[in-house]
Amino acid sequence: MKTSAGPASSPSAPADSGSVVRAAAATTAKSSARIDQKIEIRGGGMNMAVAVKGSIDMPGGKGRLTVALSSQGDEKTVSLDEVFTGGTVYFRMPEEKNGDTSWRSLPRDKAESHYLLRSPMNDPEHVLRQVERMRSVSKVGEENVNGAQTVHYRGKLDHETLTLRMAEDRRAKFTEVREKVGSDLPAVADVWIGRDGRVVRTRLDCPMGTAGVTATMNLTDLGKPVETPAVPEDAAAVTSNTVGGPLTG
Repeated sequence: MKTSAGPASSPSAPADSGSVVRAAAATTAKSSARIDQKIEIRGGGMNMAVAVKGSIDMPGGKGRLTVALSSQGDEKTVSLDEVFTGGTVYFRMPEEKNGDTSWRSLPRDKAESHYLLRSPMNDPEHVLRQVERMRSVSKVGEENVNGAQTVHYRGKLDHETLTLRMAEDRRAKFTEVREKVGSDLPAVADVWIGRDGRVVRTRLDCPMGTAGVTATMNLTDLGKPVETPAVPEDAAAVTSNTVGGPLTG
């Protein structure tokens, strides 16, 4: 006896751009990477740049970053060393005006940001969390980034994403600005995803007239092992409300 064949299965629909970006951000956050980030801060009659470089195993919470702050018209660069290990961030300024170059420590999950498009203690995983929350995502096209073929996506960052893990007093100020403007700040996110489904570049931008912030992060050596750094000795434990400034986010 013959039985009638069921309807032919239709090919699955391609994933929407937002789903692709969310999946890529989540996958990358489970990996390790070499980080090369530049944050450009404009406004107040002075332009500043923060450079963040190093390698980090994001799920393993281990790695080293060096942070350098430079200001327009000032030849001197101010730096910060950071060590991530065991759920703790250790940090120190190699040069301090008061001569105190000792290490300090803060739980990684307790760190806060104080500026737009800055990560708490420069943690690159925070950028991926913001990218994961992009809205109105669309595909821009295919591009070559750092020698790799990628797909470029663009979307918007809402107020909650912009102020994610921001210190309460700073969040309140940006909320006040949002209420005065009557809408979210004009923040845009771009993300480039490689063929393996991982993020290789992000760019977050929030222009506000002659002021604004642009943060570009390149991720290379994805998945390569990261050596566990030595824990700095005699590091003084501090609380999040005692940490601030453009070097720490």
